[in-house]
Amino acid sequence: MQPSDTIYGHFRENWSKAKDEAERALAAVAKAQGLTFYGELAGQISSITFDPHGYDFHHFLGELSTESDAAGAGMISALVRLKDGDQLPGPGFFTLAKKLGRDTSDCVKCWSEEVQRVHNAAAVRR
Repeated sequence: MQPSDTIYGHFRENWSKAKDEAERALAAVAKAQGLTFYGELAGQISSITFDPHGYDFHHFLGELSTESDAAGAGMISALVRLKDGDQLPGPGFFTLAKKLGRDTSDCVKCWSEEVQRVHNAAAVRR
């Protein structure tokens, strides 16, 4: 196995399959105008066993969000949040949001606007 064959220790083929699984799961959440938790989403992915709090999983969600945003559907990981505390997405979400040009000065507002953007995009695709 060459380092180029893996992403965060996972085979690229499995990473790609996991992304397909996550995209289907998150599309269903978006269509239902809902939200999910990190652990719930990780449990719906069978190609890779992710620790919902692991660095690889958070990078994985970042890739999904970057791609969905580039496709005009908003940051899909806005639908994934922490189960404890304020139940917002983790700090990586806001780091990526800022990188993608979002105003993150008010985290709750940034997050709620992004959720709305994702839900609206899903409603158009119905």
